[in-house]
Amino acid sequence: FLVSPGWTEALLEAMAASGVPFLPGVSTTSEVVALLERGVREMKFFPAQAAGGTGYLKSLAGPLPQARFCPTGGIGPETAPDYLALPNVGCVGGSWMVPADAVAARDWARIEGLAREAAALSAGGTCR
Repeated sequence: FLVSPGWTEALLEAMAASGVPFLPGVSTTSEVVALLERGVREMKFFPAQAAGGTGYLKSLAGPLPQARFCPTGGIGPETAPDYLALPNVGCVGGSWMVPADAVAARDWARIEGLAREAAALSAGGTCR
């Protein structure tokens, strides 16, 4: 799958033409509406914490219930459950699962453990 922090018309066209699932990034209501008009329903919300966090996503759920988000940016294991509890959030992303020191040390077991812990953060302890 493809994920970008934002989008332009050219990038959106290239992502769609790739045939690969994609999440263009948004951080404003106007960007969300523009993508909805183009038939895109799943989006990355970035930078999530800086752009308003869970409160912002809650405010979008009422008027734009068809939009679904993968928030990233400033999210950690402490805040991920708050995002995952929202009806318009399908998943979260975070660099806490792949720390640079673990990658440099090729500590795949640590990264796997962190990924398993992250997967258990979703509503009810199961992925949705």
